[in-house]
Amino acid sequence: MTAGELNHGPPDLADQTVVVIGASAGIGLETARQVRAEGGRVVMVGRNAERLEQAARELDPLATAAFDVADTERLRRFFQELPGPVDHVMVTAGAPSYTPLDDLDLAAAPREFGERLAVTLAVALCSRDQVRAGGTLLFMGGTGGRRPGVGLTVVSALTAALPALVANLALELAPIRVNLIAAGFVDTPLSAALLGDRLEARRADLRARLPIRRVVGPADVAALAVHIMRNEALTGATYDIDGGQQLLPH
Repeated sequence: MTAGELNHGPPDLADQTVVVIGASAGIGLETARQVRAEGGRVVMVGRNAERLEQAARELDPLATAAFDVADTERLRRFFQELPGPVDHVMVTAGAPSYTPLDDLDLAAAPREFGERLAVTLAVALCSRDQVRAGGTLLFMGGTGGRRPGVGLTVVSALTAALPALVANLALELAPIRVNLIAAGFVDTPLSAALLGDRLEARRADLRARLPIRRVVGPADVAALAVHIMRNEALTGATYDIDGGQQLLPH
């Protein structure tokens, strides 16, 4: 083998299959793009059928499925009906809730908290027979709730719970690997929807104050996700990606 052949071998994800749940936009879509660029196959899942179809036209996925991941029976059927084993599953579906206590809906809050944990458990249980040994289950969390703040009551509880849940799943599902990405602010369509006309001010503030002097984007998070898929020594851990946001004073 020549030096040129060593430098230009097949991509690390060549011939691997990655299921991306939440693949129609943002971090999920960018992860699917990077998997395809590495030579991998993708199965794209999203709740909005129209957006999913549009994203699929760009990436030529192995398959697509439009449903709400919180529908456990549909999720189970989805994994049972996959045409073969998969290498990795990434879940980016879901949105954080920033509701001050005075505005908190006592019926909605426990449902939102419980649903996020239930979805994580459901994906783990429903996929475990389809994911190969050494493959990855990869979930998304956040870093914003690590500091107390107005409106962070539910988010902070989830921020604490998800790393513990992922660490335990890594033991119970071994040799399947289970990991969590904890992101700070990421410049996605979801962030734009949450912030509305405050988005540009938020971007400017982060560019000025973050140690990296720029805003974290979906491509940054996707690159971390692909690295975790590749590196078979990684399991049971939480990986922060926030551009140094946690280092800043309030």
